[in-house]
Amino acid sequence: MLTEEYRMHVKYSSRRLFLSLPLYIFFFTTLFTYGLDILTGDLRLWDLMLMTYGGIYIYGLSVGAFGVLGQTYLERRYGKDNFLISMPFLLPVTFRRVFLGMYLRDVIFYSALMLLPAFGGVALGAALSSHSLLSVLVIFVGLLVTFLYGMSTSFLISVLFGIDRRIFLLAVGALIALVAGYGLTGLYGLELIIPSLGYQLNALPFPADWMSALGYLAVCTALSVVFLAMSLLLVRPGRSVLAGTHREMFLRHLRYFSRFPSSTLLAKEFVDIRRSGLTVRMIFAYIVPLVFLSFTTYYVNHGLNIPVGFNAVFYGAMVGFFGVLLYSWMTNTDLNDYYETLPVKVPQVIRSKLMAFFLLTTGVSTLFVIGISTLNDEWQLLWLALLVLYCTSAYMILATAYLTGLNTNSFFFNPTVLTKFTAISLLPDLLLTILSFSLQSGAWWALAGILGVCGLLLVLSLYFYRGIERKWGGASFL
Repeated sequence: MLTEEYRMHVKYSSRRLFLSLPLYIFFFTTLFTYGLDILTGDLRLWDLMLMTYGGIYIYGLSVGAFGVLGQTYLERRYGKDNFLISMPFLLPVTFRRVFLGMYLRDVIFYSALMLLPAFGGVALGAALSSHSLLSVLVIFVGLLVTFLYGMSTSFLISVLFGIDRRIFLLAVGALIALVAGYGLTGLYGLELIIPSLGYQLNALPFPADWMSALGYLAVCTALSVVFLAMSLLLVRPGRSVLAGTHREMFLRHLRYFSRFPSSTLLAKEFVDIRRSGLTVRMIFAYIVPLVFLSFTTYYVNHGLNIPVGFNAVFYGAMVGFFGVLLYSWMTNTDLNDYYETLPVKVPQVIRSKLMAFFLLTTGVSTLFVIGISTLNDEWQLLWLALLVLYCTSAYMILATAYLTGLNTNSFFFNPTVLTKFTAISLLPDLLLTILSFSLQSGAWWALAGILGVCGLLLVLSLYFYRGIERKWGGASFL
């Protein structure tokens, strides 16, 4: 299974580029840790740990979504390719054993690919600066357990998706309710949702209470094992793959989008989105992280009375990053090979996917920013937050489409593309974050700076959009 995963990712770039990804992560984390005091400024250690653990938990959730992906592999077979997950149909091996192997494979593969190089880079950066190596080791243990916990949670919810989508929605709703209850009521701490965070807050580099820390760590580990065991018990696929049935939707969507450019392709995109269940997955991959982030900072600002500074403008800038994952899924809902036999070019398909993305997400992201403005009582910033939202969303997605075309997964595993994307996205994001924090003091230059950055993002977005034809006009669908 490790060999299969390696071959699958290498095809997105090359062996040399793929194996250089851990080296890229190692150097980046080394530089970040070495300059941590300068880069974080007034950001407290508690806030940094909160963002780190929350980010690793969300990363584990995304990696653990292979329960849904496994079903997709069986349905699509990736064209002429096959996967080990389908072997129980052919060989005397149980699905439980195969799914357990997939879980262990992803733990080993992604830990070796990203977590271990990151740990090595942080350790080297700490050794070159004044930070404690013991604290780095303690933090890494907590993050590793958090990663496993996120994977197990996502795996269980993904299995529920395959059993009954109503149960899946109920599980996702329960997770959202937990986050909302934490943010709105303050009756319990975030460690109830992510127990490993309780471990970290009672261990180095904070004042150590090792009994409490080990208790939280044991709870998080036990929950990971329990969720995994429940997932394995619930996986009971039959000997045949059930075919989904759908009503005829293409002509209806074609009428809806008759006034849009490439209306036929756009109608097909929405049919693919409906039939693939992408709208349901969007709840888990796009809305849940936004809700988690918003209620966490709301509780920090209002429940703990700690002015972190995450206002509506900051959230508007962050929404674009979550959209990249959703756009990646949109480019993988169906095979593109058959387009080679049709009078269609790659840029036309890319533009139709971009249009579908904006139609699908603009309303959700707008409501999210309005909700954040309401929660934080920041109606005076709503107009600016919406402007930042639309500019950053367009910029991030158009940059992704320009760099990756229809192979957006190459963004995650091709260091060359990843380096370009980092250079394109990091500076505007840092500028908007810093300037949004300065808005609370009423600095006029912060407002002028944000408007200037938004104007620049619009110009660059236009460049990327026009560059799609130039870069991908001669590309093949194969």
